[in-house]
Amino acid sequence: MALTARVVVDPMRLDDVAAVHEIEQLSFRTPWPAYAFEQELKGNRLARYVVARASDRVVGFAGIWMMVDEAHLTTFGVHPDWRRQAIGRQLLLNLCELSIAIGARRVTLEVRESNEAARALYAAFGFAVVGRRRAYYSDDGEDALVMTTPELEEPVMRGILDAERRRLAG
Repeated sequence: MALTARVVVDPMRLDDVAAVHEIEQLSFRTPWPAYAFEQELKGNRLARYVVARASDRVVGFAGIWMMVDEAHLTTFGVHPDWRRQAIGRQLLLNLCELSIAIGARRVTLEVRESNEAARALYAAFGFAVVGRRRAYYSDDGEDALVMTTPELEEPVMRGILDAERRRLAG
């Protein structure tokens, strides 16, 4: 699916936090508080956060923590009014490319077992289920599936990322 509006992915800034927090509240049962994003941007040298902008409006966001040689996807959201427009794909491609640039060998994440849309997006990027965290989510005790990519520099992963770049350009 091609984007229906021009969207650019940029590093998250402090003045993006209010918009990111709004998306967080619309997207998750237990959203991060706004101050958590502020603290991440100001003081976590392991963190990298990005936003998707349509004109001047923040319509999505995502973040990773670099843990030794692994990028851990910590948060990811698209405004409900902007879903199904490939913004999540664009954010995920950007995070994978950012992970390569900062020296990560792979990307990992946890996802709700019931979140089929997110799981399908991650699978399209080569993520595979490698584990389960029982009762991971504090709001309802749902399990999380641990997913990880192949090695980011391997030909199979490079092929996936190249295909996603072409898909988004198309």
